[in-house]
Amino acid sequence: MVGALRHRGPDAEGVWTGRVGHHQLAMGHTRLAIIDLSDAGGQPMFLPDGSHGIIYNGEVYNYRELAEELKADGIELRSQSDTEVILWALAVWGEAAFAKFNGMWALAWLDRSAGRLTLSRDRFGIKPLYTYQGANAFYFASEIKAILAASDARFAVNSRVAGRFIQQSLLDAQKETFFDGIESLPAGHNLSFDLREESLSPKTRSYWTMPEQSSLNGDLRRDAETLRETFFDAVRIRLRSDVPVGVLLSGGVDSSSIAAAMRQALGPGANLHAMSATSDRPQFDEKPFVERMAGHLKCPVHYVELRREPAEWFKLLKEVIFFNDEPIGSFSTVAHYLLMQQARELAITVVLSGQGADELLCGYAKFVGFYVRDLLGSGRLPSAARVLFGFWKRRTVLSQFELSEAKRYLPALMRAREIDIRGPLLKEQDFSVDVGLGGAHLPERQREDLYRLSVPALVHYEDRSSMAFAREIRLPFLDYRLASMLVPLAPELKLREGWTKWIFRKAMEPYLPASIVWRKDKQGFINPQGEWLKHELRSQVLELLGGEMLIARHGLIDQAALRRRYAIYCRQPQERGMMSFKDIFNPIVLELWARKFASNLSFDRNFVGAEPVLTGAA
Repeated sequence: MVGALRHRGPDAEGVWTGRVGHHQLAMGHTRLAIIDLSDAGGQPMFLPDGSHGIIYNGEVYNYRELAEELKADGIELRSQSDTEVILWALAVWGEAAFAKFNGMWALAWLDRSAGRLTLSRDRFGIKPLYTYQGANAFYFASEIKAILAASDARFAVNSRVAGRFIQQSLLDAQKETFFDGIESLPAGHNLSFDLREESLSPKTRSYWTMPEQSSLNGDLRRDAETLRETFFDAVRIRLRSDVPVGVLLSGGVDSSSIAAAMRQALGPGANLHAMSATSDRPQFDEKPFVERMAGHLKCPVHYVELRREPAEWFKLLKEVIFFNDEPIGSFSTVAHYLLMQQARELAITVVLSGQGADELLCGYAKFVGFYVRDLLGSGRLPSAARVLFGFWKRRTVLSQFELSEAKRYLPALMRAREIDIRGPLLKEQDFSVDVGLGGAHLPERQREDLYRLSVPALVHYEDRSSMAFAREIRLPFLDYRLASMLVPLAPELKLREGWTKWIFRKAMEPYLPASIVWRKDKQGFINPQGEWLKHELRSQVLELLGGEMLIARHGLIDQAALRRRYAIYCRQPQERGMMSFKDIFNPIVLELWARKFASNLSFDRNFVGAEPVLTGAA
């Protein structure tokens, strides 16, 4: 297991084994040294008397403040590492310590005196933690591949997970994974074992719940100041590091705000390492906005050129799928992987990213639709009309509306009939979930994105792409103080006057150029992936769809239907039509995943011969 995770922590490694109660326990750790680079920060780490031990992946950013509390209680620390602070906090305060932690973590805490092992995952699941109950052992690890290496088992494909991915483009929307039997510990939960009992009966419980009410009080000027101060502090504590820190800069308000907050914290003369992606197609290139922000902050930008040969994109897809252990959602994940590769070349070990901002501040176009529907459902027709008129007049997110992407949020009766590519295994049951507003109000729908429908998939690929190169991603917007402030906040402060993220834009207005803070067309690290599938990658796609496909052979996909779907997609005009990029991309990456992990998969049913296997494609 340690060998399978060595890419995550190349600086040191350690293993501890021992008997606790009725059970043999082994804990292994590979270290990426970020805070206290000396051997004193090595893991597994135990207290001097051996009563408590820990293996821990992540960072608890307020460790210095916690250390002062512990010192006031008479605790003498032997290192400068946050790991020792976390271990002492758990030993002194017990599980109440988790409520004090501000950061990201996946950890295993052993209390030998109580005979208890506790696994814990941070509030938003930024750091991964997987579990598997085997025939003779219980396994836990930061990545699935470590469990695959140790368990020596073959796993069926989880039909529920595969079905939701194919039908709704959902990843990490449930605790189950694509490997049936391997699960992720839910965000904000602990799982504990009483090792004094003969049978292992783990108990899972939540240690944190998002508040129902925002701490902002309705005074717009004061609320904007409070929001800005909290955001600046979230960035400030995420700069704590004994290795170089950088930022991903895309020229939008989120990443630009992080960069501006870094400049405030570091001072005008300090080095600020910014990285970005650039495209050779002007409509997808955000370099002018990045350069404008870089000039404002007086910092250089290191660019990754996204232009690659088609064969290289497919090779990169396979690499990224391996590190993610599961299919990925788009080529943006590959772009992020390339950015992390560059961070390693630049010796930037810690990188700040803007993930989570759209979910907290209603940054996606879909939230406008959800808000209007919420208002209409509450009988507030004039308010709904004003919201729509404001976005139409401002020409912001409504101009980015694409029916091919929005269709999954529409009721089934409003969707056009499509080619069903599900194989017989997925047609046995409808695994789809409601991804629209349902009967909820907008803040409740934001919670769904945070815990199920959006953020879990984003933090999954950010962690795996960064740790593939032993880089650490930090996400200031997913500071629990910011989330507690913004998610319950009245929607009219987030979607206002034709703008998304309105209150945050107002808060950051003094620190950003007007063309950045009030930018209308921000999309993220975008790329022409839809056109790639039609043109540059067409020969690779045709070869894959025309040959024998594992996912078709084993009943997950109707290959003939998929070929028909692709032919229609290629004839569809750019940015028009009902078929989205994901309708083609998802089955492709599912097939590439199945091939990559074929030796770890078992297929109970074989549907070979159910459909013709072709050597060419129409």
